[in-house]
Amino acid sequence: MDNRQPIVTGPNGNPKPFTAAFSQPITSPGAADMSQPMQPVMAAQPLSTAQSTQTTTQPQGMQNGAIVSPGNVQQNPLTGAPMMMQAPVPVQIEPKKDLKSLFKTIAIVALSLVSLTFIGLFIWMFIQYDDVKTDVDGQITAAVVAAVDENTTKLENEFAVREKYPFKTFAGPADYGELTFEYPKTWSVYVAKDAHNGGDFEAYFNPLEVNEVSNEVIAALRVKILDTPFDEVAATYQGELEGEEAKMRLDSVTIGKNNDITANRYTGVIPGTEFSGIVVLFKIRDKAVIMETDSMLFEGDYNTLLSTVTFNS
Repeated sequence: MDNRQPIVTGPNGNPKPFTAAFSQPITSPGAADMSQPMQPVMAAQPLSTAQSTQTTTQPQGMQNGAIVSPGNVQQNPLTGAPMMMQAPVPVQIEPKKDLKSLFKTIAIVALSLVSLTFIGLFIWMFIQYDDVKTDVDGQITAAVVAAVDENTTKLENEFAVREKYPFKTFAGPADYGELTFEYPKTWSVYVAKDAHNGGDFEAYFNPLEVNEVSNEVIAALRVKILDTPFDEVAATYQGELEGEEAKMRLDSVTIGKNNDITANRYTGVIPGTEFSGIVVLFKIRDKAVIMETDSMLFEGDYNTLLSTVTFNS
């Protein structure tokens, strides 16, 4: 068949393509319907006579060194010549990365757990530090307050002691041996009986001012020079020293400026009162002297003034 198309000349003398009109649809030798759009097919070279001859000499199932199966050989729909279809090349699929993803997930979870652990540990240590710091601050504050209170008390006591100096000197009746001793200048003295006309001598001392004299009111110091022998007065305290209900304790002591005066020291509940105090009894000539404090709160000042006692024998 001649595939060349006739050249047709237009009105202006220029050639134009010739278009053939067919009354029947074109069919291929393979009975393919050419009126429908053709699908592209893989190009295949028709087998030549030499190739056909060579094919017959090769073992069955082999063509040009390639394995041929009946399913791989098809006819060209246009020419009807047999053609060999190339077997599809298998696509290599990469293996899934599940293992790598698993390792990443495990690493992330482990790091998260470690981070949470460190965060929890930090919070716990911070709470412990805050508690310890609060406790230490409280202890420091308490210690400072205690130190300030102690120092304040010490300063107050020192001031009170300084305020008592210089001591005043008390002197009793000359006829009764002129008992003399020193007492704090902040104390006041009241002489209830002066013994000018004989009898007993009584004087009372108290800080600032002397309260009403009675066995129901505490006095810092009671001084009595009794016109009574020493032994008789000592006997009145003897009953307070004996039995299971003894309320006083007796000690033999030495007092005085020269520490040469022998005296009886009674400690406990003073007879006739409910006061817990100290009574010191000694004698001057034929008389008995009582120096008494009604409260142990005055024990320091009481002992001090006892160490200053003198009298004329």
